Amino acid sequence: MSETRSETSAPSSVSAARNRARRFPAAQELGLALVVLLLGVILGTYGWHDVVPGRPNTFLNFDNLVDGVATPMSYYAIMAIGLTFVIITGGIDISVGAVMALAALGTAAALQNLPADASAIQVLPIAILVPMAIGLLCGVINGALVVWLNLHPFIVTLGTMSIFRGLANVLPAEKTLPAAGKHLPAAFTTHFMRIEVFGLQPMPLVIMLLCVALGWFYLRMMVTGRETYAVGGNEEAARFSGLGVGWIKLRTYALAGLSAGIAGMVSAGRFGTASTSTGTGYELTVIAAAVVGGASLSGGRGTAIGALLGTLVIALIENGIIILRFAQEYRLVIIG
Repeated sequence: MSETRSETSAPSSVSAARNRARRFPAAQELGLALVVLLLGVILGTYGWHDVVPGRPNTFLNFDNLVDGVATPMSYYAIMAIGLTFVIITGGIDISVGAVMALAALGTAAALQNLPADASAIQVLPIAILVPMAIGLLCGVINGALVVWLNLHPFIVTLGTMSIFRGLANVLPAEKTLPAAGKHLPAAFTTHFMRIEVFGLQPMPLVIMLLCVALGWFYLRMMVTGRETYAVGGNEEAARFSGLGVGWIKLRTYALAGLSAGIAGMVSAGRFGTASTSTGTGYELTVIAAAVVGGASLSGGRGTAIGALLGTLVIALIENGIIILRFAQEYRLVIIG
């Protein structure tokens, strides 16, 4: 009788543990949402106090919320989602900023020789596929070095960060592309990435939200997502259960590189230029956004929505530094 009772209680305890594991991300995301709300209330209240008569709240207005918060955070959020995949498996990738620069420069180099009035059919396939291919290739290189050479991901991506940043500096003929006298086609910049809706430029925000949706679907609804969590939760158990641990890790680094490539595309299209300094220093902010969003550096935890909320927390703090008129020299101190 006692054996039967113990046998029935074991599965129930496992089920309870699984339920707690499912509830934890939702609880953490709810906590982050409350932090976002609190920051919004603080900044909004100050915005009313600081408002100039006849002008809108300095924080609670669409210009600031879209162009001052959502658009600047889009690069970080897109890369934080890709990096979250890597962190879930217990890895790390500090080369994403350099990959972003390489992708942005590759996009500008591929487009600068096209006519300024080239059609969208000519321009957009190049503008989208080139940075994604560059990012994917860089991610595969990172993953291959980590998996096949069995090297620590921090050491690998520290080295590739230097290599990719070096390539971004030596491959272009000039430090900024397009070169003097050339321009990126309007079909990519003005009519796509900078297209205006009610006076705002929402395309970076739209691309960011699309990446969040795809990241959520990948982790929550696909077998690949469950495999990613399994590797991060217990790599040895995942290997003994027959999962291709090496392939799963390689896949996550490829996705992290792909996300950095997309961020490079957004940057090149929004600014109409790409520089060798694009993405410099973004790595730590992206890692911070993923970790604040609930990704555990020991592996096994993290969500796409959490990465978005973590990035939003950092973006609100940065926007608050501007609204509260803190000296920009203190930005890194406050963010840290």
